[in-house]
Amino acid sequence: MTLTFGIIFNLVSTLFATRLVYDILHAKRLLKPFGFFQFITTPKFDYMKLKKITFTISGVFLLIGLIAFVQIGRGKANLGIDFSGGTLVQYKAEQPFTLQEVRELLAEQGLEGVDLQKVENEYRLIIRLKKSAEQVENLGKKISIIFDEHMPEKQFVMESQEAIGASVSEDLRNKALQAIAISLCGVLLYLAVRFDMSFGVAAAIATFHDILWVLGVCWLFNVEMNLLIVTALLTLAGYSLNDTVVVFDRIRENLKKAEQGSIKLREYPAIINLSINEVLSRTILTVLTTALALLSLFFFGPAVIHNFCFALLVGLLVGTYSSIFVASPLVSLWKKG
Repeated sequence: MTLTFGIIFNLVSTLFATRLVYDILHAKRLLKPFGFFQFITTPKFDYMKLKKITFTISGVFLLIGLIAFVQIGRGKANLGIDFSGGTLVQYKAEQPFTLQEVRELLAEQGLEGVDLQKVENEYRLIIRLKKSAEQVENLGKKISIIFDEHMPEKQFVMESQEAIGASVSEDLRNKALQAIAISLCGVLLYLAVRFDMSFGVAAAIATFHDILWVLGVCWLFNVEMNLLIVTALLTLAGYSLNDTVVVFDRIRENLKKAEQGSIKLREYPAIINLSINEVLSRTILTVLTTALALLSLFFFGPAVIHNFCFALLVGLLVGTYSSIFVASPLVSLWKKG
């Protein structure tokens, strides 16, 4: 809901507020000529020549992504309690502590196999136990008693507790997959209407490619799969689509110019190369701007969103790569001849 409201308000401010400000500046004769910073002024890269290499790289990562998807479906990946079921308890202490002493204490009291996470500089402890709600009934109460008896000097206080049963976690996992499938169908339909079916299919494949890439990388790095990661994947789908549409719009404009004779290009791959080169500087600036915000969240934000930011950072790079080296070459293959 937060992201949805953000997109709506951003659209309103862009279409109306920004226009109003420029109208006022124009009426008062305050506008002066201005330019935009460009990393690359006149690039002339031939992206279509690299499509065999880039398709091979994408194929390898897609295979990893598919393996990750199967492993997640089998429950063999590092699943969070959202998808595996279990209990999450968060504590705050008044004195510093180490994970090792907490782990040893809980093991002595028969609570082995718990996943501990420390929030740095906040004296907070997150405890996850991936067992059914019945097996860990009143887990927070048990751990609180253990802390009070064996670590009274730390003054641990329970802040929150979440418990998710096996049936609920399975339902959440299925709905997460449905959400991703529906989003891909929406991408296909939207671009088929806006451009034509070739652009819609290419963008849908590129979006699916990005999701599997990020899923595969997260699986390789043993990132915990939870609803936040699904949120990151869906956010990535929207970001990747936006980047792809910018490239596709320029391709469509240059196709019209070629038909009118404004540019002396007739071959489809040459028009695609020109279009990508024209928006390359804009793409780099967009990526860097978004990456700065994500890097700030990753290094300075709370530990609970580190995996979310990591998935988005990977997706940012993959989404930019796919817009140039996957979606556009796929359109050229469709239009071949």
